[in-house]
Amino acid sequence: MPELAKSAPAPKKGSKKSCDQGPEEGGKKRKCSHKESYSMYVYKVLKQVHPDTGISSKAMGIMNSFINDIFERITDKASHLEHYNKCSTITSREIQTAMCLLLHGELAKHTLSKGTNAVTKYTSSK
Repeated sequence: MPELAKSAPAPKKGSKKSCDQGPEEGGKKRKCSHKESYSMYVYKVLKQVHPDTGISSKAMGIMNSFINDIFERITDKASHLEHYNKCSTITSREIQTAMCLLLHGELAKHTLSKGTNAVTKYTSSK
């Protein structure tokens, strides 16, 4: 009588496979369906500002794209500033200068003060 190959135990109900496991039946590796987004944070801020207001998934996608675009612009500008200064490290000074160059007037001042407070709070908590 031929022996049957022992297989791994069946996953429990509600458990999900991680995307770093081996190939599936067809021999193709499954791609991750998990995608990073800022939707949770946008929703929390929205509820702080306007507790009775909701947001559609399309609008949330636009907000997510907006935040990714702003972060990309900041990092690009900070990288250029770091290159101009012939340094190999992006410091908070390059980030602050990039913010001043990208955002103008009162918005830049407000952003810098909030960012400085966040960095101070983070370093004091360590």
